Amino acid sequence: MTTILCIRKGKEVLMAGDGQATLGQAVIFKSKSVKVRRIGNGNIIAGFAGAAADGITLIERLEAKLEKHANQLKRAAVELAKDWRMDKYLRQLEAFMIVADKDVSLVISGTGEVMEPDDGIIGIGSGGNYAMAAAKALYDVKDLSLEEIAQKAMKIAGDIDVYTNHNVIIEKV
Repeated sequence: MTTILCIRKGKEVLMAGDGQATLGQAVIFKSKSVKVRRIGNGNIIAGFAGAAADGITLIERLEAKLEKHANQLKRAAVELAKDWRMDKYLRQLEAFMIVADKDVSLVISGTGEVMEPDDGIIGIGSGGNYAMAAAKALYDVKDLSLEEIAQKAMKIAGDIDVYTNHNVIIEKV
């Protein structure tokens, strides 16, 4: 598993993901996995938790939906979720996704869910709840930027969750 965290304040949004990859209970890579990336001409960030091949497949499918629907993130996410739930091949994929642009942050699941958080903070993966709780606690601290909140929240998740490390990649829109 992993930890992916998305934090939004107004039109500013960032996504952070750790770099650890596991195979079962064994850590395979300590820092080389990239689970957060820019898509949609660089205007959208996507992150996944779960099987790497499955997450990459889902990101590729989302990119195709974005092309088809003129980079309308909500529409593309709903179309992906419908396919993910209905398609015999896609139903077997084991991953969760967070996607965000300047207007919206969404969680997409294989059960057909497309959810937008009320407070703009989303965490997925084995350390997702830890990172999300830490980000919520730090969110209103006046002197902290979104990057600082994300770094601190991901550090807390990495300290608690054995499947999350401290090598964090952050993308911001």
